[in-house]
Amino acid sequence: MNAQTVQSPDKAGLYKGMKTVATKTFKGRWNAPLAGYLFIAPWLLGFLILQLWPIIQSFYLSFTEYSLLEPARWIGIKNFQVIAHDRLFFNSLKVTFLYVIASVPLKLLVALAIALLLNRNIRGISFYRTIIYLPSLIGGSLAVAVLWRNIFGLNGFINQLAIWVGIAPKNWIGTPSTALGTLVLLTAWQFGSSMIIFLAGLKQIPSELYEAASVDGASPLRKFIRITLPMLSPVILFNLIMGIINAFQMFTSAFVVTNGGPVNSTEMFALFLYNKAFGSLQMGYASALAWILLVIIGIATALNFIASKYWVFYETETEGRK
Repeated sequence: MNAQTVQSPDKAGLYKGMKTVATKTFKGRWNAPLAGYLFIAPWLLGFLILQLWPIIQSFYLSFTEYSLLEPARWIGIKNFQVIAHDRLFFNSLKVTFLYVIASVPLKLLVALAIALLLNRNIRGISFYRTIIYLPSLIGGSLAVAVLWRNIFGLNGFINQLAIWVGIAPKNWIGTPSTALGTLVLLTAWQFGSSMIIFLAGLKQIPSELYEAASVDGASPLRKFIRITLPMLSPVILFNLIMGIINAFQMFTSAFVVTNGGPVNSTEMFALFLYNKAFGSLQMGYASALAWILLVIIGIATALNFIASKYWVFYETETEGRK
């Protein structure tokens, strides 16, 4: 008999004991989290009932004709076929893409510039950070949208300032060429959350990098390009993706400030969807629009992740190469 196949009584008992402990541990892992599941049950029920179930319902309704007043009637892909020939749909798509292209980079630039200004060791910097961030807390509210409409109105602050400097007043909101620009400026003013994230990212950059660059005689601009931007690139990617997602879903400002006008020049995709759902009671059509928006946002996010490998710097990747 091979000596290597024979286990001594001590080893056999040890093996049996380890197997018993492992079995109890495996069973315990399924029994122990019961209290945890009970604690997350309110959130889990909320997710299943208020989020997952509406998503499933929306997918089903996108293939039906449904007006809230009558039962849904299955029509297949007819909603998507009608959308493909809807002129207002393509107009809302065009307006939304223009808004995203203009507002997202501008908002990121403003947020990064202010974060750089607030990333200084000066007296009272905490107070300045609070004062600058406070307006952004209400930046996306209904009240600010109404205030913005009054500021750019015919008798608003902007026209009063224009008259004071000798410039003829203009109907900023009522002119198709400038109405969308007012919404872009409102979005840029809502820089608070992005600025806080940028500021947190700036705090994580080692000061030794700047000290070494100073010894080499690097200028502030070169430090910003060679150190700050590469080290901040993951944060820039995060803010970029979140900004794109939020911009594609922008509704409040377009609804309150311009209500999609003039001449549908500010009718965002979300506003167009809202008008179809609650204005025309075309719930099936609106559900199809919602899934199209989901696909567009998904594609935009995926493209950003694919392109990020060419410009986003991760310190872990550098360590792995070493």
